[in-house]
Amino acid sequence: MTLVSILGFVLIAVGLWGMLTRRNLIKIIVGFSIMDTGVHLVIVSLGFIKGRTAPIINKALSAGDAPSRAVDPIPSALVLTAIVIGLAVTALLLSFAVRIYREKRTLNIDDISELKW
Repeated sequence: MTLVSILGFVLIAVGLWGMLTRRNLIKIIVGFSIMDTGVHLVIVSLGFIKGRTAPIINKALSAGDAPSRAVDPIPSALVLTAIVIGLAVTALLLSFAVRIYREKRTLNIDDISELKW
């Protein structure tokens, strides 16, 4: 396990703790973003192989050498996609928080009774 994956798991734990223990919507959204970043770090660290190069076929890396000398590009592509999706989800959560604040004048989830079961 590399240092980056350990840092990713720490960020996931901090983000989850922030989401579960805070009552302010903005702090919950920040916790979600921290956890999302941790997940990205873990996925990237799983795709990293020491001593290998980027999967770009050029003069330095021929097509025949690519399977033995290049890393798998799928985790990096998944993380790029996840970053875009995470940004959209964060923007949506922030727009919900702004809308709730305009209606209720509070961001404390205990004061918003319509959202309770």
